[in-house]
Amino acid sequence: MSVKINENYLLLESSYLFAEISRRVEKFQTENPDAQVIKMGIGDVTKPLPKAVIKAFNEAVTEMGNSETFMGYGPEQGYSFLIDTIIENDYKSRGIELDIDEVFISDAAKCDTANIQEIFGLDNVIAVTDPVYPVYVDSNVMAGRTGSIQDSGRYEGVVYMPSTAENNFIPELPKSPVDLIYLCFPNNPTGTALKKEDLAKWVEYARENDAIILFDAAYEAYITEDDIPRSIYEIEGAKDVAIEFRSFSKNAGFTGTRCAFVVVPKQVKAVDSEGNKHDLNSLWNRRTTTKFNGVSYPVQKAAEAVYTDEAKKEIQENIDYYLENAKIIKNSMEELGLDVYGGVNSPYIWVKTPENMDSWSFFDLLLEEANVVGTPGVGFGPSGEGYLRLTAFNTLENTKEAMERISKLSL
Repeated sequence: MSVKINENYLLLESSYLFAEISRRVEKFQTENPDAQVIKMGIGDVTKPLPKAVIKAFNEAVTEMGNSETFMGYGPEQGYSFLIDTIIENDYKSRGIELDIDEVFISDAAKCDTANIQEIFGLDNVIAVTDPVYPVYVDSNVMAGRTGSIQDSGRYEGVVYMPSTAENNFIPELPKSPVDLIYLCFPNNPTGTALKKEDLAKWVEYARENDAIILFDAAYEAYITEDDIPRSIYEIEGAKDVAIEFRSFSKNAGFTGTRCAFVVVPKQVKAVDSEGNKHDLNSLWNRRTTTKFNGVSYPVQKAAEAVYTDEAKKEIQENIDYYLENAKIIKNSMEELGLDVYGGVNSPYIWVKTPENMDSWSFFDLLLEEANVVGTPGVGFGPSGEGYLRLTAFNTLENTKEAMERISKLSL
């Protein structure tokens, strides 16, 4: 008997978006070894970890070298010292009450948003914004919750909610029944954000239609406007219908350190085949304790230090630095006569391509003529065609240089 593969993987597009970008950039650099390429595609930060975080990290590593303070396996859900600190700073400060067993420490929001679908049945209908962070869709394809990809670029069995300039990148509520709704705000890739009354409509929809919102808040630290909620739980009733994902990557520079968390309130429930209700907190706890051995002790001590006054100050300075880059990108692209979105409550700038150029053609133009790397909008879904995403995570010097190069092109 031959070993069988999971044929759902064969339904996936041939290459993950960012792997394809890397392939094209590597090919260009091989053919043009003297080119100084500025990468503004993948959302990786450039500022180092805050000093207070490094201090805590080092101290924890030293503890691991002494028998008296050595730490072996920790709780799979995360150490209480970090969870308590998260609840106190990110939630209680905004009037949100959470129990310690409702927060789960992980290595990445990407992993959590991909893995969360495991606790749901395969017959659930998922809804995603279009454009969308690819992992939401791809992980459901891998699980077998979709059909094949269609000529439209959309997978059969998935409800796509277009986010376009015509609706201010705020998708309309689903017109057909759905079960799981993936929302990311501030949004990746468009950089737009939802006001409190807009987010409240989604919570109301989920409550009325027995749906569950999977809310990715990885970029909440970049919110600058007062009427934009930083957590979905600021909306009344959201704890009954929403799971929230957070990360230390884009605020505190943990892209190479790896630490995040997911909040699963105990009142969020779903039913089995006989209609019996089950709380998702218990299911996620079971999944976590079975498949995950927890984030390392030194990393969790480093994450705890993110909330010290010293680190908060440095983190805010870094966020302001990236937002200044975003402002420079936004203003520069607008001066070229292009339509530009995002960059105010987000480190992402969503640029309409010139002269109705397709996304990959604009990507290639910037790479070959300006040696600047962006992310083709179509890689995030069909509604992203004709757009390009630029990130503000590079250095100020590189950001200015990239905009100067692009300004010299005939667009």
